[in-house]
Formats: sequence, structure tokens, C-alpha cells
Amino acid sequence: MEENSKKNPIILGIESSCDETAAAIVCGRKILSDEIASSADIQALYGGVVPEIASRAHTDAIAAVVERAVKNAGITYQDIDAVAVTYGAGLLGALLVGVSFAKAFAYALHKPLIAVNHIRGHLAAAYLDEPTLHPPFITLLASGGHTAILHTKTETEFELLGGTLDDAVGEAFDKVARVLGLPYPGGPHIERAAKEGKNVIPMPKMLKGNGGYNFSYSGLKTAVINYCHTCTQRGEEYSKADVAASFQSAAIDVLVEKTVFAAKGRGVYAVTAGGGVAANGYLREQLARACEKNGLRLVLPEKRYCTDNAAMIAAEGVTQYKQGNFADLRLTAKASLSLSMTLKTEQNGK
Repeated sequence: MEENSKKNPIILGIESSCDETAAAIVCGRKILSDEIASSADIQALYGGVVPEIASRAHTDAIAAVVERAVKNAGITYQDIDAVAVTYGAGLLGALLVGVSFAKAFAYALHKPLIAVNHIRGHLAAAYLDEPTLHPPFITLLASGGHTAILHTKTETEFELLGGTLDDAVGEAFDKVARVLGLPYPGGPHIERAAKEGKNVIPMPKMLKGNGGYNFSYSGLKTAVINYCHTCTQRGEEYSKADVAASFQSAAIDVLVEKTVFAAKGRGVYAVTAGGGVAANGYLREQLARACEKNGLRLVLPEKRYCTDNAAMIAAEGVTQYKQGNFADLRLTAKASLSLSMTLKTEQNGK
């Protein structure tokens, strides 16, 4: 693996792991364009993402989205130094659309191809918000598939301090929203409902104060289900807003507590967060408050760069480009990638 000396490469990022067809151009850590076509409105009709619908939507949108990204960046195709694409994890059919397009695009233009792990993209999103950010720092990963606290030692080296023992926090948000009869995706609707909550409903605090840096969300999810079902069986009314607020607090307060604890324990002075749940307003407020109280620098990506987007894929692509870490045309999509694989410096998407 030979390092590339170009300081600010121009990278095209392509993301199609779920229901967002996205393309972005970055130059170093500067975003030149960022385009997204979403099928979320269609998916909401079914209460969640239907893989076949997502794949067809990607197929219809990807060429136009990439064309818009290049045009709005004010560059030509030949100005692109490399093409970075999400190859996993995600919906296999959706991923294959992005990977296939990226391989053809890179081959036609004789450009290097970079395989990006979706989670590594979420971790790299912090660099887009603060170009002067440099490791070491603590990263809170909070998404629909993963919940973990990482010690980011360098741009390519991570130490997993702890993670969820069962459900991810984003998954718990979606399941609780379904129980409350709130639309998909659940996170924003839980957050909106929670603002109207007035009474605290006791909820389990998931390894709060013990369990090291680990989390557990299955018990919290079950507690919400049991509370709602018990009220229904007794013919009692319950406040969806109170349930949402109580759940949100229980789910997020422990994330904040353990993230700050990790920063102090590792002696680092900066904290970042990535993943869709990092767009939650309550989490952002509580994390900002806790970091200020403890003298920590907090770097949070804009909300749009916490949810699935191509700018974060391009940002990770910059890191891999500088490492000379390129894939060949044998690259294929992978629906599942372990967190341990995520934290390794991947070569050729293998």
C-alpha cells in the first residue's frame, strides 16, 4: 500500500446502502457539492424500507444524481482523482447498484476506485465539519445498526472501547416508534413527540454506571412495549409524548455519560459523534452541555451529514486515497460487515 502525496484530492463519493441515492464531490475536506435523491416517502407507506423498491429507486436515480454532483461542483469528470463508493454494510441489492455504477464510472475514466465501509464514512463525517480536527479523540457511533464508543487514535486506527450487547440505539428508536404508532423513520418522530412530554415514566437505565463502555437496549425497548400494552389491556390512556420523552432520555443520557467518561479516561480533549442518531437534537444538546462542563472540545457534523450521505463517503475516500488503498474491478457489495472489520484499514474492500 503506497501513500499518495496529493494533499487535497478531488473525490467523488457514491452512497446507496439503504434508501438514499447520494453523490458528492469533496476536495480534501471541503465539500464542493452534495446531492441526494431519497425514496423515504415511498418506503414510509410500507412502515420501513422495502429492499426491492430501494434498489429500483437507486437504479433510476444514480446517473442523474452523479451528474448533478459533478456539475454543481463546477468541475469536469477528468478533474476527479478517484471514485469512492459504499460497498457495505447495507441492503445488498441497493449496494450493488452503487458499486456497479462506481466500477463502470471509474473504469471508463481510468480513475482509481476506493471501497468504503459505510460506518467508516460516518466516522469520517466529523472532518467535514471541522477541517482542523486531528486525532486522537473519542467518537460516539450511534446508528440504526451500531452503537459504540471508539478511541480514534489516527485517521486509520481505532480502538473499540465498548458497544451494544444487543440492539442498536437507532433500531430501538424505530421499534418504539412503531409501538407508539408513529411513522417511519422513527427517530425524528420520537424526537418531535418527546418535546411535548410532561411526565417522567420510569425506564431502565441500561448498564448506567457499570458495564464499562457497553450498552444494552433490548430491556429498554421491552419496558416501553410492556408499559404501552399494560395500559391498553387495562383500558387506560397513556401519553405518547410522555413515553417518547422518557424513552429518549433513557436511551441517550447513558450515551452522553459514557462518551464523556471515555474521553476523560483516555486523556483526550475532543469528542465527535457519527451515525443517524447523532442528528437527534436532544443528544446534540446533552452532549454539548456535558462537553462544555468537562472542558472537552465537541465536533458534531451538521445533521444532514449524520444521516446517510455521500459527502462522508468521499471524506473517508480522501483518507484511503492518501494511503494508496485502492480496489480493483473485482469489488463486490457486502450486506454485512462486522464492527471489528470496520475498524481495520481495509484493502480492496476485502
